[in-house]
Amino acid sequence: MELYAGLDLHSRNTYIAIMDTAFKRVFKKRVPNDLDQILQVLSPFHEQLAGYVVESTFNWYWLIDGLMDAGYEDAHLANPAAIKQYEGLKYSDDQHDAFFLAKLLILGILPEGYIYPKEHRPVRDLARKRMFLVRHKTANILSLQSFIQRCCAIRISANDIRHLTGADLQNWLKEEFLVCTAKTSLDTINFLKRKIILIEKAIIKKVKLNKGFRQLLTVPGIGNILAMTIMLEVGDINRFAKVGNFASYCRCVPSQRLSAGKSKGRGNRKNGNRYLSWAFTEAVHLGRRHNEQFRRYYNRKYAEVNTSLATKALGNKLARICYYIMRDQVPFREELIAH
Repeated sequence: MELYAGLDLHSRNTYIAIMDTAFKRVFKKRVPNDLDQILQVLSPFHEQLAGYVVESTFNWYWLIDGLMDAGYEDAHLANPAAIKQYEGLKYSDDQHDAFFLAKLLILGILPEGYIYPKEHRPVRDLARKRMFLVRHKTANILSLQSFIQRCCAIRISANDIRHLTGADLQNWLKEEFLVCTAKTSLDTINFLKRKIILIEKAIIKKVKLNKGFRQLLTVPGIGNILAMTIMLEVGDINRFAKVGNFASYCRCVPSQRLSAGKSKGRGNRKNGNRYLSWAFTEAVHLGRRHNEQFRRYYNRKYAEVNTSLATKALGNKLARICYYIMRDQVPFREELIAH
């Protein structure tokens, strides 16, 4: 008799529910988040267990990896954002959720997330840490710019901040506490810059662009770091059946719901990969600096709507272009922008 398990994973414990193909509940138990205890609970069902599903929470790595290493190979990662339960339910708890996951797996209608290969995860997470530091560096640059302008009426570009010194701040601000505030931002910017460079060197040393991703370098605005970021976040491009699926995953499509031309609310704007969203936003800003076609497309959209929507429109265009470049392993062509 084949059995299927649903594991409702939380920060401190996991609720394990096992049922057969006739939806008969065979076993249920809440277990602390300890791999040895979970393996001990599952061991009597190892031979009969045809598949199991874990909800894609922030902490799924250790559980999926540990179970697969122990021989539980038919792993599935549930996408909670795509799972919709019956809204008329009066009562729901962890037990119900765990059995519901197992039932979806048995029926073959489980919305699944991508189990990113274990061996590539560390360098991908390092690239994500780089993005985190870049955002903080940008926040400190903007803070320092506004602070200097507020106190001295001096406008300074982000590029000029690279050459800024403590002596410059002393000459402009004079007052001790103002200088200390500005110097804190400047020191933070310089510290983050050094860490970002170290991470970039480590990534470049470890990762080489795969054949399917090398052609990304032909796209205006995409250099080595952005190409590697896209490669590390995408994994296997063939997991996206259509270009629309990829653009949606990159958060490059609108979440608005329309009916008869009227807005009926919005979908979940957080569905998808925020790191790819960031990467294509960066590519937009760099691409329109270096490519006339991108600049024209952006300006046309900007005239129709606003800065944010124009950036999103060009990001969508770039994501769709990059999908075909990665899938078909072809170089960038200027005429693709007009389509």
